[in-house]
Amino acid sequence: MKNMNLMTKIFLDKIILNICTGKSGNILESAKTALDQITNKKSSVRNAKKAQRDWGVRKGEPIAAAVTIRKRDSVLLLKRLLLAKKNKIPQRSFDNFGNFSFGIKEHIDIPGIKYDPQIGIFGLNVSVSLARLGFNIRLKRNNKKIGQRHRISLDDAKKFMIKEFDVELY
Repeated sequence: MKNMNLMTKIFLDKIILNICTGKSGNILESAKTALDQITNKKSSVRNAKKAQRDWGVRKGEPIAAAVTIRKRDSVLLLKRLLLAKKNKIPQRSFDNFGNFSFGIKEHIDIPGIKYDPQIGIFGLNVSVSLARLGFNIRLKRNNKKIGQRHRISLDDAKKFMIKEFDVELY
């Protein structure tokens, strides 16, 4: 491990938690409260991108709550979220770019979260992004590209999760 290149080391970039209620009002406020309770961070509202007449959703109407967690907080939160899934993730949850997602059916399954009748029970989506040093070049001016050898492959992401978070893939 002494000769390992630091630029090839994979790390957890961010976690995005999302609760979609499908409508605005009190239920959306309860979803925001649930996310705040899980993460100890302030969540934000997401608006509908287009109208869905059959569901009664208008374009621009607030329908979801989301929060992004980065740095050390993301590692601690991911460990708690994985405990809710018993450290098992489906292999089909991984994409080819170092990202994966999974769902939690009830937010009260997360360790440390108690049932509150005023909030209710919500399911949530968890999206996790992995990165390497140098990935921010794609965000700079002139849309620089990340080299093919520097990207995180499907196998790299799976190995990282197994090694760092003791995840079982099925």
